[in-house]
Amino acid sequence: MKREITVTAEVRASRGKNEARRTRRAGQIPAVLYGAYKDAVSVSVNPREILKIVRSSTGYNTIFNLAIEGGETTPVMVVDQQVDPLKGNLLHADLKRIDLTKRIRITVPVYTVGEPAGVKLQGGLLEVITRAIEIECLPDEIPESFSVDVSELMIGQSKRASDVALAASMKLVSAAETVIAHAVALRAEEVAPAAEAAPVAEAGAEAAAEPEVIKKGKKEEEAAPAEKEKEKGKKK
Repeated sequence: MKREITVTAEVRASRGKNEARRTRRAGQIPAVLYGAYKDAVSVSVNPREILKIVRSSTGYNTIFNLAIEGGETTPVMVVDQQVDPLKGNLLHADLKRIDLTKRIRITVPVYTVGEPAGVKLQGGLLEVITRAIEIECLPDEIPESFSVDVSELMIGQSKRASDVALAASMKLVSAAETVIAHAVALRAEEVAPAAEAAPVAEAGAEAAAEPEVIKKGKKEEEAAPAEKEKEKGKKK
């Protein structure tokens, strides 16, 4: 999506880790601008401006203007970034020139809308399988997101990538059969434990009682020889 945002940049005369550290200490981050069949340019940009764009509703699909001091001003997109794993600070960004007259491929989020009939009437569940699809379109036509109505889904039915409503100029790149979401029945094992609890408890009680019966039987067997000895003594 094209937005009227302009980020200024300065050309970096040298590269390397030391130069990158100096750039960050100055409140900027190193970045590379490339694409559109032009030479790559090493620049420095304000990390706060880049993060604001990446974290916006259009995210990486945001097209904005990069104005290089003493050089070109061109539409670009953030295609990659490097973040400090501990502090979360932005360390580096890759920026790609965008030709507004040529079609590009981008990934767009897909959201579900409504409560499926299979959930309300049949007690099922809605499972979201795919949260984004890839399309091809002109840069100015990049949508913020797509929405798919799932309210009519019954158990066993699904919405696929081919069901996403695209504008006339857009082309679906993802496989048409890709499942976006489907309504499914509750799994049997989620209900089974409650029904099986009573038989398991009864079996445990029976198992606990068995040792007492065995012990009692042994005592009776041990007592029998002693009684026979007493009877023999009386006869004598």
